[in-house]
Amino acid sequence: MKLTAEISMYPLTESDYKEPIRWLIKRLDSYPNIQRVTHSLGTQISGDCDEIMQILASEMKATDEKWGKAMFVCKFVEGELDLNRRT
Repeated sequence: MKLTAEISMYPLTESDYKEPIRWLIKRLDSYPNIQRVTHSLGTQISGDCDEIMQILASEMKATDEKWGKAMFVCKFVEGELDLNRRT
């Protein structure tokens, strides 16, 4: 099954919040089997459901280990949306 997820990350640190977000986006780019697009409110990734869920689990853990607490808000839709489509 294909899945598209929209992720918004809110670092709960006193330091610059942009650096952890950029770090996460760069890490998401390292996964060759998913599509990624970032906009002002979050990042969308699309691909195989099991892989997307494994990526999210892995990256949430890595974020905690590197940056400390962060809040993740995720929305999911079944299917692979065209992330390059402009609305």
